[in-house]
Amino acid sequence: MRTIDLTTATWRKSSYSNQDGGQCIEVADDSPALVPVRDSKDPNGPALLFPAVAWASFVGAVKGGNWS
Repeated sequence: MRTIDLTTATWRKSSYSNQDGGQCIEVADDSPALVPVRDSKDPNGPALLFPAVAWASFVGAVKGGNWS
């Protein structure tokens, strides 16, 4: 299994995150091939890695209301 070093990743919160900081995800856009996603309440916890193409498809479906 390959390890990805995310210590220098630039994380950003979802624009839909609430002001309390709860129930938020963060994504890092540093890699053209992978999109790391983590729980903002646990920044030192694990991150999920999605292929960039799959992440773009997911975001497009959510924005289009096709996520049911």
